[in-house]
Amino acid sequence: MLTLEGVSKAYKVGTFGGKELPAVQNVSFEVAPGEVVSLIGESGSGKTTVGKMILRLIGITAGRISLDGNDISAIKGHDLKAYYRKVQGVFQDPFSSFNPMFKADHVLGMMRDEYFPGISAAAWASKVEGSLESVSLNPGQVLNKYPHQLSGGQLQRLLIARALLLEIEILVADEIISMLDASTRIDVVNLLGDLKARGLGILFITHDLSLGNYISERTVILRQGRIVEMGATPAVFGRPLHPYTRMLIESVPQVHQKWEPIDVGIGAATGWAPATTEPCLYHGARPGGGTTAAPGGPAGLARPGLAEVEDGHFVGCVQFNPDGTCGGRPA
Repeated sequence: MLTLEGVSKAYKVGTFGGKELPAVQNVSFEVAPGEVVSLIGESGSGKTTVGKMILRLIGITAGRISLDGNDISAIKGHDLKAYYRKVQGVFQDPFSSFNPMFKADHVLGMMRDEYFPGISAAAWASKVEGSLESVSLNPGQVLNKYPHQLSGGQLQRLLIARALLLEIEILVADEIISMLDASTRIDVVNLLGDLKARGLGILFITHDLSLGNYISERTVILRQGRIVEMGATPAVFGRPLHPYTRMLIESVPQVHQKWEPIDVGIGAATGWAPATTEPCLYHGARPGGGTTAAPGGPAGLARPGLAEVEDGHFVGCVQFNPDGTCGGRPA
């Protein structure tokens, strides 16, 4: 189980780093074995920052990230290497993930040198073959080729196969299909579904709501570094509680309808903002916005900044003011 508890990230900006720019604020969720969790939000919402913190590519400012109960925020050396045996990432641009000077077999061989130094050549060849075949790649067609000789879909599968060589438990898939054509996208998405069925936990980071709805059991909606809604995917897409979630869903083009203007209220041209009359379910459940239950309130505050207004369905504030108060109105 991968767990994030109140995780925040702030970057130092300004002259001599005298100011802080919050990128992620108070994010909490879990990814269980055999589960796909979609982390959805527009560009700049902090999705990739969350993925990088999980992969230890950048440090966290506050909070805790743990795997099976073990805090990984400060691990080093052998412990970090052991963590990477269980948690790996695949990123948006498969072409930039490979050194163009090396063929695919050399790239995979580097994994052998680092993690399997004692394995025999025959055993390694068998392991590589099994890993490639598990992602529907023919070893004879990819191992002796340079990255530029492979398609984007083949490269993405090769990256996933490389991660599977370690028998990982968690895969962070960050926009891995956004650069692929439509016919290839569904193959990669279905591959993730197969990996989930084998017990792999997947954090599927995307801005594509349709694919998130297609593949995931649970959905986390991120806006400006904060979780605004979270729950089972059918609930989030079927009964969206936060106005930002509704705006995202209403903005998805409908392939069976002709292109026409879509009214989403205060729109993307000026940046989203809630209507002044929009009720805030979070502050309706927690009038003070604090961590204690309101007398007679409908739900408990199971996570900082989120109120559980339905069973397993969490919502955040409609619009936090700079002082932390609600910019909307109570439900």
